[in-house]
Amino acid sequence: MNIAMRDTRELAMTHRPMAAETPPDTKPGAVSPLLFPLDEFYVRQGRAVPAAIALEGVDVPEPYRSLLVHSNDMTPTLEAFHGDTLHVHVLYAEERGDHYHREVLLELDGTNRAVEYGAIRINLALLPADARRDVLAARQPLGHILRAHRIAHASRPKAYLRFVADEHIGGVLRLSDRPVLFGRRNTLTERGNLPLAEIVEILPPEPAS
Repeated sequence: MNIAMRDTRELAMTHRPMAAETPPDTKPGAVSPLLFPLDEFYVRQGRAVPAAIALEGVDVPEPYRSLLVHSNDMTPTLEAFHGDTLHVHVLYAEERGDHYHREVLLELDGTNRAVEYGAIRINLALLPADARRDVLAARQPLGHILRAHRIAHASRPKAYLRFVADEHIGGVLRLSDRPVLFGRRNTLTERGNLPLAEIVEILPPEPAS
């Protein structure tokens, strides 16, 4: 059942098993598929999945290393870096059984500037009813909702990513060229260590300091 389709920009959407968890600041090792769940949006729309490579945390350049190589939620990390709060701009969303899949931008409240492009699969069955309602309302980032409802969880990055922006990602981020982008493949686990959310988080270019 489609929940939201709020943008006329091109969309794209697969599901395969996770690899073993690894500490966030060490070599990620083999993770397959590297871009799950983003690869689902691509495969479902007949797009070629971007050719990303996995980096060690120490090989991610600044400011992306500070933004990505940690075991914190991305929402407060980005809000602290940009000095503004965030909201969700949904590109596509769908419920499949207990799982809610969506492709989104995280945008600054003050300027609507996109500061993250991402894809996420959330296990709604692991959330209380009020938190599920907030997730499906598709206004607040998941990090806000987990904090507001005091849902204990851990962030466990699986890999740090480097790839060249393709036409789709360049388009949704409104990039004038096709730069190298950095991101991470992350899993949020709940108190019982079950996967609450699988996420690919990709950052747009930041001006050189």
